[in-house]
Amino acid sequence: MTTSDKQREHISVRGGNVHNLKNIDVDIPLNQFVAISGPSGSGKSSLAMGILYAEGSRRYLEALSTYTRRRIGQSKRSQVQEVRHIPSAIALRQRPGVPSERSTVGSMSELFNVVRLIFSRLGSMVCPNGHRIAPSLKVAQAMDLPGGADSKMGYVTCPECGVEFMARSAEDFAFNSGGACPECHGTGTVQTLDEDKLIGDPSLSLSEGVVASWHLPGRNFMPTVAETLGVRIDVPYKDLTDREKDIVLNGDKKQYPVDFRTSTGRVFHTDKTLYENAHEAVYDSLKTVKSDRAIKKVNEFFHFAVCPTCHGTRLNPELLTQLVGGKNIAEVSDLTLGSLSEWQAAAQAELPAEMKAMADVLFKNLTDTLRPLLELGLDYLTLSRNGNTLSTGELQRLQLAKTIRTETTGVLYVLDEPSIGLHPDNVEGLIRIFRELIAQGNSLVVVDHEVDIISAADWVIEIGPGSGDAGGQIIAEGTPNDLVGNPQSLIGPYISGQAKIMHDKVPASQKASDLTTHFEVQDYFNLHDVAVTIPGNEITAVTGFSGAGKTSLILDSLVPAIQAANAKAALPKQVTTLKTHLKDVVSVDAKPIGKNARSTIATYTTIMDNLRRLFADLPEAKAKKFGIAHFSYNNKQGACEQCGGLGTITLDIQYLPDMEEVCPYCHGARYKDEIPQIRWHGYNIVDLLNLSVREALPVFETVPKIEKQLQLLDEMGLGYLHLGESTPSLSGGEAQRLKLMSHLNKRQGKTLFIFDEPSVGLHPQDVQTLLGVINSLKAKGATIIIITHDLDLMANADYLIDLGPKGGQAGGRLMASGEPQQLIKTTKSLTLDYLKAHFEKFHLAGRS
Repeated sequence: MTTSDKQREHISVRGGNVHNLKNIDVDIPLNQFVAISGPSGSGKSSLAMGILYAEGSRRYLEALSTYTRRRIGQSKRSQVQEVRHIPSAIALRQRPGVPSERSTVGSMSELFNVVRLIFSRLGSMVCPNGHRIAPSLKVAQAMDLPGGADSKMGYVTCPECGVEFMARSAEDFAFNSGGACPECHGTGTVQTLDEDKLIGDPSLSLSEGVVASWHLPGRNFMPTVAETLGVRIDVPYKDLTDREKDIVLNGDKKQYPVDFRTSTGRVFHTDKTLYENAHEAVYDSLKTVKSDRAIKKVNEFFHFAVCPTCHGTRLNPELLTQLVGGKNIAEVSDLTLGSLSEWQAAAQAELPAEMKAMADVLFKNLTDTLRPLLELGLDYLTLSRNGNTLSTGELQRLQLAKTIRTETTGVLYVLDEPSIGLHPDNVEGLIRIFRELIAQGNSLVVVDHEVDIISAADWVIEIGPGSGDAGGQIIAEGTPNDLVGNPQSLIGPYISGQAKIMHDKVPASQKASDLTTHFEVQDYFNLHDVAVTIPGNEITAVTGFSGAGKTSLILDSLVPAIQAANAKAALPKQVTTLKTHLKDVVSVDAKPIGKNARSTIATYTTIMDNLRRLFADLPEAKAKKFGIAHFSYNNKQGACEQCGGLGTITLDIQYLPDMEEVCPYCHGARYKDEIPQIRWHGYNIVDLLNLSVREALPVFETVPKIEKQLQLLDEMGLGYLHLGESTPSLSGGEAQRLKLMSHLNKRQGKTLFIFDEPSVGLHPQDVQTLLGVINSLKAKGATIIIITHDLDLMANADYLIDLGPKGGQAGGRLMASGEPQQLIKTTKSLTLDYLKAHFEKFHLAGRS
């Protein structure tokens, strides 16, 4: 084999400088399963997504025509000197986009396409006169006859009464097309304006804001228009005449001449002011709002109910007469993926022999589409499940299953955290899928922290040694066994079981028995008569397969129940009992903080506000009449006029990807030239924002308000972050810890903290840092619930609640509850089996 041939066995990356990568050189084996590991924020995704996927996809797209490229979103050219021998790349991102209300598991997985085809070709239909027609090859053939001016294509003759009627095609069974329910248009729900929410406290007047819908953006001047129409705006709404109330609620949507008076007494006259009554204000807002927050605000005026016509099936009820295997298409849609095989067997058993060949082809398509979904542990989902109710892990596995089914060859697959939301038992199925991708002739790069996945890889690349500026270097490479013996490897001790995974226990600050929360849930999805006890001022892990009922139990039942009890409102209908001392609930997730690059560590905390005051109080600033606004790059007084305070400019170069460059005027400083001329202790504000938290600590030792915030950041393991670092760019673990900052400096004796999958994106070492933060909350008196699949978190919990035995209809039962060390002695579930093996691997079994 020549040197050139050997080179082609690897993707060669030279001089990688994306984000915090430090001019790395690395070779990634082709046609193998390669895992990339490293601490949170070390640069793993920068290599995988920022170089491998970005370059693999960009180079493929460059082969397309200019016309096509202008219509496709393209990756920017990576900051890398050279990438050689890279195949076309497909990426499965850590956080897929949230599907629309029209998406279901069936439509997203394309299983429903096959089911629709099965119903159109193999269905037992009913003629207009009510006679049922058995499936036959002749009926199926009617859908495929060649068309023509006098063609009977698609028509079936009833053998009972002779009537001719149009057979239904696969498209006729689509709820996003011809098969949609005429009432809800295929959404399964209807929304109705709630009249009671239009008017608030009737003892208030219009000028005091009694019309709730006039609080929607752009409608605060409606009381003035109503006054022009003869409505008294300074008397209580309840004292208005029926005519006045009718104008408020139903007045004509027309333009009127109106005089507006300012607070200074000036009068502005307009001839064409559009009046929107209380109803129209809501409907018009619904047409124009775009942001999720605004949509949520408008939706508060509606109540959503199951469509009374289709009863939530989304389909035209006329379609439900057609049967396959004794079920209509709505009943099949409500089956779990795991039970589709039973329906398939029943359907094939009832078909005539002449249709066997066609049925075999159609059902093989169904089985082939279904298999990777079952391998990935999604057997509990139903075809009709709304796509926007799925977890991140479920969405990613749907993506992965669809990708595998295409059976491509010669492609580079780049996966970011595919183990999200996976129970340890499902990880084995995921690894089998990886092997299948390799067997098909592809290359696979997986960014993950799951030790079992890394242990199964052919090759591992570790990036570190730390996060942010302390990362970005290749610290170890080799097979998993190589890393076990490599002293530089951070993941090696976790592969071998030599790492210290148990965090020092923090004793409860109060007697836990006095703080116990008890609640019962009855008939909510797969939960039936489940009674649960949560110890106060302790760490409770809630575990089980995806779909076992963890979210239904905690986020959908316990959280709203506590909030309702403290608001003296009715408990959620599924919660029959609640006894608790808890008053507040804080949910902490690992979602990015904001989407705006203007948000930084300094602005998210109080550091930026205090910095601006500090600089504005300097004599030099006062002499130049610089106020607080001048020291903000988000205000025109201080922001660079060329980049608007972003520090970068974007260049549109037509059919090539947009280029983002450092602003040539402020050179990335974000401020006007005169602002950095003001100095405090030798630093200007740009210098200070470029400091890391640890570097800033000695600088601000005489400024208590800033020093306290810096100390908290450092205690949470975020000392390496720069004060001016953009918060949307933070990893999930970093975002999670930053959100907790404000809670660590006060007592939390009546607060429940809920962590939903907090180990997403965290290296096992970072999990130890997170446990330190959680224990700090416990020391403040907090009660903590962790919904998790992470075995390290389970091992460190004071109490464990396991739901199962599997997901969906096979879940919803309380399998075990108690102290983890005691539960593993009498294992009652798969979760506890894995936890016991984990304890034994790290030599912790029997330790109290």
